[in-house]
Amino acid sequence: MSDIEGPTLRRRRLGAELKRCREAAGLTQQDVSRHFEWHSAKVTRIETARVAVTPRDVRDLLTLYNVRDQTMREALVELARQSRERTWWTDYRDIMRPGNFVGLEAAASAMRTWEPVLIPGLLQTPDYMRSLMRSGRPTDPEEHIDRRIALRQTRQGRLTSDRPLELSAFMDEGALHRVIGDREVMADQLRHLIEIAKLPNVFLQILPFTAGAHPFLSGPAALLEFRETTHLDVVYMEGLAGDLYEEQPDMVDWYRQEFERLSAMALDHRTTIKMIESLLVA
Repeated sequence: MSDIEGPTLRRRRLGAELKRCREAAGLTQQDVSRHFEWHSAKVTRIETARVAVTPRDVRDLLTLYNVRDQTMREALVELARQSRERTWWTDYRDIMRPGNFVGLEAAASAMRTWEPVLIPGLLQTPDYMRSLMRSGRPTDPEEHIDRRIALRQTRQGRLTSDRPLELSAFMDEGALHRVIGDREVMADQLRHLIEIAKLPNVFLQILPFTAGAHPFLSGPAALLEFRETTHLDVVYMEGLAGDLYEEQPDMVDWYRQEFERLSAMALDHRTTIKMIESLLVA
């Protein structure tokens, strides 16, 4: 059990293990719900890591599933305890979008992200963030905007931590030309992209206007990858009508292939930096 994977990934690992044990016992989710007189959706939420499960529930589930291996039982119960720990982002729950994206990002070893309109959040400067948030939330008090910026800056710390996130960021060319704030804010943002692209774990690729149609015309998307638990890789898609998490391995693999196709269509890292530099001297 990794000490750095965080409670979100532990909860997902636990859910996957409990699902495997249930299926090995030949039981359906409905069978389990009826046995414990639980709400019909509770087993689904446990197995998909939508809710935290108590150590006692884990013991009861493993008994129902006839799991007798004491070492395995103790490991899963401990996983339940650790998956309920408070995290640094708990204090920001009131300003976060629904779902576990921040927790998944904090646990991921690598992420591929596509942004069709804006500079990706992990690469934004504070002034760019403030201009963007002020535009989208004109009535929010300044202290709320400050907290949102603080959350995003804390997330950005993964790029330079002792366990750095390997980030492959794909942006539409339009994101470089769209002026957020004023021209000074944008110039600082472009200079920041050039600097942060020097990190060995950050790879930038711009999809030029000339590329035409591509796999991600529907909107922003991210593929989060977990080095030691690749079966828990997940695709996150952000939308106005709500966010979507795709966790089925065959669909995740399909999105991985589409990101590879997007990479082949985009400018390479070095040419991308040259394009950004050209905008600064234009």
